[in-house]
Amino acid sequence: MTEKAFWAFLNVASAIKGRMNQVSGYIDNNDCDIRETGRYMGGHSVLFKGYDKLPEERIEEIGNLLFDRSVSRETKEAVLMLLAHYPKKCALNILRKYNSKPDKELTYYAKTALWECQIWNG
Repeated sequence: MTEKAFWAFLNVASAIKGRMNQVSGYIDNNDCDIRETGRYMGGHSVLFKGYDKLPEERIEEIGNLLFDRSVSRETKEAVLMLLAHYPKKCALNILRKYNSKPDKELTYYAKTALWECQIWNG
């Protein structure tokens, strides 16, 4: 899957199925971890209804975007968010692999996504 195809998929899925309900706010703080937490919380806006029922093959395709250095931070954040909430081991495995060598600017985001995925996967 290409970055462009991912956004097209996400936009169509959101338009057809609707977005998950979300409440978030803006965090203004000098602490980097607090700012990143706010960014992560806001990232939940990419979740569409039924995201957790995607076939594992689609999750694998989406997850591969994390390992492409040409893919933008915004796209990788959206991928991390989808994987963080996917309740199957394939997402957990992708996140573990990515966390072993994440993009520097996504270290906190990736760790948080892995933590959240571990919760969803009990």
